[in-house]
Amino acid sequence: MNKCFELIIEGRVQGVGFRNFAYMRALKYNIKGYVKNTFEGNVEILCTGEDGNLDKFINEMRKGPSFCFISKFGINEAPSGSGIDNFEIRY
Repeated sequence: MNKCFELIIEGRVQGVGFRNFAYMRALKYNIKGYVKNTFEGNVEILCTGEDGNLDKFINEMRKGPSFCFISKFGINEAPSGSGIDNFEIRY
């Protein structure tokens, strides 16, 4: 069964390769959705996928790339991710 979540990650998360990190992990775990930087300096991720793969992906997002520092990790269940057929970096 597929679930869909929105992640808001705060801290030193821009300029450290977080979007590329998320993109590569999404490919690894067959996750669909997007990652983008926000104007507030955070990273926003919409992710959908099978339960087990989604759990692994979210756990890796909690850690982030090596040069980041996460001060707050928000997660909310989102409406169905139907119609999303890939994972992309949004600018």
